Amino acid sequence: MGGGEMVATQEEMVNARVPISSRDLCAHLLIPLNKCRSSTYYLPWKCEDQRHSYEKCEYELFLVRMHKMKEIREGHLRPQHAG
Repeated sequence: MGGGEMVATQEEMVNARVPISSRDLCAHLLIPLNKCRSSTYYLPWKCEDQRHSYEKCEYELFLVRMHKMKEIREGHLRPQHAG
């Protein structure tokens, strides 16, 4: 994934009731995962492909954030301030 652009729109995330804390670059994978979970009564062995894709995306986002933090700590990158 690597810090790209949002795939799911704000409207899609609201309609799918994606929690605000999960509205990140992987939300487009969480929406079908949650639909699958709901339709299969949250059986743990169902929706494995969707779960794997979502978890892989989240892990890649984590790696990007850790890499950026390392660059900030080493002084190669200045933190961006919202405002």
